[in-house]
Amino acid sequence: MGSLFFGGIHPAPKKDMSAATAALQTIVPHCVVIPMQQHIGAPCTPLVAVGDVVRRGQKIGDGEGLCSPVHASVSGTVTAVEPRPHLSGKAVLSVVIENDRLNTTVALPLPETENDVLQCIREAGIVGMGGAAFPSDVKALSAMRQAVNTVLINACECEPYITSDDAVMRTAPQSVLEGAMLLHRLLQPTTLVIAVEDNKPEAIAALRDVLPQYPAVELRILPTRYPQGGEKQLIQAVTGREVPAGALPMAVGCAVFNVVTTATIYRAVSEGAPLTERIVTVSGEGVANPQNFMVPIGTPLQALIEAAGGLTDGADRVMCGGPMMGIAQKDLSAPVMKGTNAILCLPKAASETATNCLRCGRCLTVCPMLLQPLYLYRAANHGDHDELTRLNVSDCIECGCCSYICPARLPLTETFRRVKSERKGGE
Repeated sequence: MGSLFFGGIHPAPKKDMSAATAALQTIVPHCVVIPMQQHIGAPCTPLVAVGDVVRRGQKIGDGEGLCSPVHASVSGTVTAVEPRPHLSGKAVLSVVIENDRLNTTVALPLPETENDVLQCIREAGIVGMGGAAFPSDVKALSAMRQAVNTVLINACECEPYITSDDAVMRTAPQSVLEGAMLLHRLLQPTTLVIAVEDNKPEAIAALRDVLPQYPAVELRILPTRYPQGGEKQLIQAVTGREVPAGALPMAVGCAVFNVVTTATIYRAVSEGAPLTERIVTVSGEGVANPQNFMVPIGTPLQALIEAAGGLTDGADRVMCGGPMMGIAQKDLSAPVMKGTNAILCLPKAASETATNCLRCGRCLTVCPMLLQPLYLYRAANHGDHDELTRLNVSDCIECGCCSYICPARLPLTETFRRVKSERKGGE
């Protein structure tokens, strides 16, 4: 039995801009730039050199410890191994491949045992594709060791504009459910739920069409509310359990996997397909023809925008991710990565100058983590690190609810993101 999570907001969805488009168009880039850092953990070490001929699906980078390998997303010739622009805004060591357009492919060996399945997920380079990019094999292994009793497939996709998860459910519902059952066999939970917000009727219908074949899977339709796609918020909405501050979902017996990650795991295990492509939403009022594309990993953002008809005259900024949690991009040569679900092209926002805090308390009522944004903001501006610790700034999920609701237009989320980054860098 679930319950409503605290806080949250209802921003305009704007999903019809891309969800209503026809069948997915596949992008075929002239070259791809594959960053060696696309996941939480240690960066990969390149396994290829300039002049090497590679096949699509060939592993071109790997490393030790918490690391997820990367693969060539096209066949062709390696033309550079050097730092290149990255979605983070930094330059990151990358492998550049000139596409020979022959699509010569190599597949992974198919798994035969449970241990082989985990190894296949790892060798396929699968990470959380909802944006977190945590290696999926490590999450699955941890869930197995801690004997979680509930597995949630997160299909909420609660940020405005984005419909890439929706597109996967509409076009490949069988892969989603097969992937869910694969996780069920691995983790052996008592409960397996696919959670979808009610603003995705076509995706819900597609899942329901094949659901009778999978009696172990429960489809839970949730009322639309941002940020319900956050792990802790989703767990509370579906199960009623509250993950303690500073703890992970497994502390309350849950493991959460993104719906695209789930479908990608199935493809790896059933077809030997490593993670070399993904669906990306290109949307916003600043692009001519918003739609979803199937995109090879490493495709420059500029190529996607051109495929969507290019920027309109009113375009002011390009963001990777959604309008609430996305990151503005300065260099459109930066490439699509495993966790890239959307590229938004937005018009110039209305000029809104920040004023002084009105102490209205609205930010307190919408924070899904039960934090006190107005006091956190004051502590951040005074450099009071003890107070920031006492107020649990590290629990901020940077969802943007406080900034969205603030009548004084204070840069709350931006400030908390900066403070968290500074504190992490000082550890």
